[in-house]
Amino acid sequence: MRSIYSMFWVLTLIIAPAAALASQVPTAKAQIAGALSAAPEDRREGATVLGYSEDGEFIDLREGSNEMICLADDPSDDRFHVTCYHSSLEPYIARGRELKAEGLDGTERLDVRHKEADDGNLEMPSSPATLYNLGGDLEIFNATTGEVSGGNWVWSVYIPYATEDSTGLPTTPQLAGAPWIMRPGTASSHIMVVQPREPAPEGDE
Repeated sequence: MRSIYSMFWVLTLIIAPAAALASQVPTAKAQIAGALSAAPEDRREGATVLGYSEDGEFIDLREGSNEMICLADDPSDDRFHVTCYHSSLEPYIARGRELKAEGLDGTERLDVRHKEADDGNLEMPSSPATLYNLGGDLEIFNATTGEVSGGNWVWSVYIPYATEDSTGLPTTPQLAGAPWIMRPGTASSHIMVVQPREPAPEGDE
């Protein structure tokens, strides 16, 4: 009898997390709508969208017809974040997903990709390529309709191996919303533009 109960609890421990994840994964339609909110309006209709199946597997949600690829929000974390980017960035970003699945942290993933790009083993864009980030608290995303209300923007224009000298840009932010160049001289060099944040009301901490 004990073995039956033991088996029951083992199965419960295995099935419960999967069931919980399945219950929080939005429908494909809602994921697509949320992901597209990060893309420029005139690029949304033809964008490819990648997202999650009911059991949390990363899958293609919609095949596109233009150069834009959008990633749906990851339902396993506690923030809302969607990204759209030019297809020439896909090898770099897809490689990052592979390395993350292998257990590498952010710095390690970056180092590996830089070395692979430097060695000619990772394709990088041959011309400027833009990536759009939109994120915020989970509350800004309606998981039923896919509607996104609010959030903060970060735009990145990737120009591999660009430097402050080749672009005329500073390497640190100078003013809120002003462009600057991040990781200059590397394969992932990019121009950053961060949406200015509203100041907190006086008295808030």
